[in-house]
Amino acid sequence: MTLRLRTLTAFLNPGDPIQLERVRGVADALRELQQMLVEAQIEVQTLRLATPPVATWIGSGERALVTLAQRLEDACFVSGIGYASLGPWRPGDDPALAVALPDALGATSTIFATVKLTADARHIDREAILLAADAITRCATLTPDGFGNLRFGALARVPAYVPFLPAAYAAAPDGADGAPIDWRSGAYGLGIGVEAAPLAVAALEGATTLEQARQTLIASVESHAAHLEKIVKTWARRRRVQFFGFDFAWAQYPTPERSLGTALERISGVPVGMAGTLSAAALLTEALDRANFKRTGYNGLFLPVLEDSVLARRAAEGTLCVNDLLLYSAVCGTGLDTVPLPGDTRPTQIAALLADVAALAVRLDKPLSARLMPIPGKSAGDAVAFDFEYFAPSRVLAAESIGLGGLLATDARWALAGRRA
Repeated sequence: MTLRLRTLTAFLNPGDPIQLERVRGVADALRELQQMLVEAQIEVQTLRLATPPVATWIGSGERALVTLAQRLEDACFVSGIGYASLGPWRPGDDPALAVALPDALGATSTIFATVKLTADARHIDREAILLAADAITRCATLTPDGFGNLRFGALARVPAYVPFLPAAYAAAPDGADGAPIDWRSGAYGLGIGVEAAPLAVAALEGATTLEQARQTLIASVESHAAHLEKIVKTWARRRRVQFFGFDFAWAQYPTPERSLGTALERISGVPVGMAGTLSAAALLTEALDRANFKRTGYNGLFLPVLEDSVLARRAAEGTLCVNDLLLYSAVCGTGLDTVPLPGDTRPTQIAALLADVAALAVRLDKPLSARLMPIPGKSAGDAVAFDFEYFAPSRVLAAESIGLGGLLATDARWALAGRRA
């Protein structure tokens, strides 16, 4: 089968003002790698760029963030890079930067941005949750259909060098999120995001037992990774690029043969959302854990409602709900992704959902994120469809939240210890 790579993501500090020649140089190198992969019968869908946390490289001045986002988008456009991430706002950064993120996204069309909900491995930050919830509410109004939140995410314990947007970013110079790249040398890094759901579907087609399916899947991932790594390492040595690895998170495309929902239902024998789905999710993720390859990013279970035709259908049927998605995250999902919510969902309701995602991430020592999409003018159960290749039609899900209150609304930060083995 044809292996598809969702993204070749370069990790680069482009500077403020943007150093166009650096961006162009990286783009040229990525296109060279893309051509090498295409010649090896490997499809590359997009080229992307991710920067360090925005506060670590932005300059100053009125409307600085909006201007920076526009200039980064311009540099990527003329260089042939499809999408770019500003790097996350972090607890302790200037709150004005987080407040300006929706304006920056509204002034661009290919720039992504995020807010980190966790101050460190053990502390959840309430201000960050509230800022992210406000940003989600405002991003929902950037377009009439609520599409703006495709480019905004909230992160909990997500490390640097994830190749998938919106989560992608490079480590800060202080090394808090991973080993930083020495930008002074002109260096940059690379991470590769694989559209791996079709591998799971193919591995399950002829399987008659769980163990057979597991071994077939592990062998498939390892074989593809080894083939890829040989090509990438040759390129990286010549270009002097730091290669961080592959993210085989079960990324999908909205057709049944490229759907993670199809794989889950072949394992469980029931529609996604029914009892048995969690077991199927755990088995798929555990198989990925067993595979031997160079890793970066999530390498977990993507369950983006709108990006998967089966998940979108189950949500439309009422089988799959928000709390189901949170439950599956406990066995190594990646949080709440492209979840359509009622347009009148209040920021405090969104904040409660973000708090739950963050609590799962901290307690279970795992990266989780949230990309929530309130749809203006829509209520729970209303049909939703976008004119976007990577989205399937579905229905708006109930938020299943009344707000962030009680003692959770008091402390500035909550400390949680990771679960003991």
